[in-house]
Amino acid sequence: MRYGKYIPGSRGKGSHNVVDVVDKQTRSRMMSGIRGKNTKPELRLRRALHAEGFRFILHDRRLPGRPDIVLPRWKAVIEVHGCFWHRHDACRYATTPATRPEFWADKFAANVARDQANLARLQDAGWRTAVVWECQIRGKNIDELVNELGNWIRSDSLEFGVK
Repeated sequence: MRYGKYIPGSRGKGSHNVVDVVDKQTRSRMMSGIRGKNTKPELRLRRALHAEGFRFILHDRRLPGRPDIVLPRWKAVIEVHGCFWHRHDACRYATTPATRPEFWADKFAANVARDQANLARLQDAGWRTAVVWECQIRGKNIDELVNELGNWIRSDSLEFGVK
């Protein structure tokens, strides 16, 4: 088994660098298995929202960025973001691979820029937006998160989420 090269300081202050412990072919196979829809955090949140009586549309193609959860009755959308891919600030899951740091920096920057643009377009179209992070859903007690989301959905507040 080949090990990746550790590159200290490749992300800056407070970063977490990761040494790749699998070979290139295995990593490629693993990364190709990552999907953007119906992820475990998204499914967990959807089940909890549905159990609370909320009805929604999934991945509506008519809206910018095809939001994960669309609640037309409340004119609200919920995006479920993975901490790694969408760069959740100061999150332990938002690591940067040590191999090809320039590639990853560009990839992550493009993801974040696209997320911000999609949220702005949704808000400009009159939609209320919520961003829920994978680490929030991974917590043992999703009930508190769903309660906060439910209060937000029923309110007039425009945004929900933690940076």
